[in-house]
Amino acid sequence: MPEELILEVKVACEPALTVQGHTRDIVMIPFTGEASGPYFAGKIIGPGVDTQKVPKGGVPALSARYMLEGTDKAGNACRIFIENEGQWGGEFHPLIVTDSALLKDWETVPLRATVQGIPGGVLVRVFMLPQART
Repeated sequence: MPEELILEVKVACEPALTVQGHTRDIVMIPFTGEASGPYFAGKIIGPGVDTQKVPKGGVPALSARYMLEGTDKAGNACRIFIENEGQWGGEFHPLIVTDSALLKDWETVPLRATVQGIPGGVLVRVFMLPQART
């Protein structure tokens, strides 16, 4: 059984903030955006932020944190917190916390995410892995 796409987040990036350190650079990119999928629709509330730790001569480690507000498939108002960590060219592993009773399983099932560049931002796709289904 293939993995299931459960959520897409279209992210609009704002200008980056940077610190050029001696051993690594830090880049923080505030962002806004909208989310949609078969189980949830909504928008990012407040700015989210993507923090990139870029070692001199190394691969950047990324950690994006943001909160969504919208409605679940049953039409109930809810919020979702997402922390998506990984590396460019590698895997991303989202952590999700929600107050939606309908989506509560997202807090405990194995998930993976992809991040694809789009004009003005990125498209984040969150997938539930096949072994998560019962």
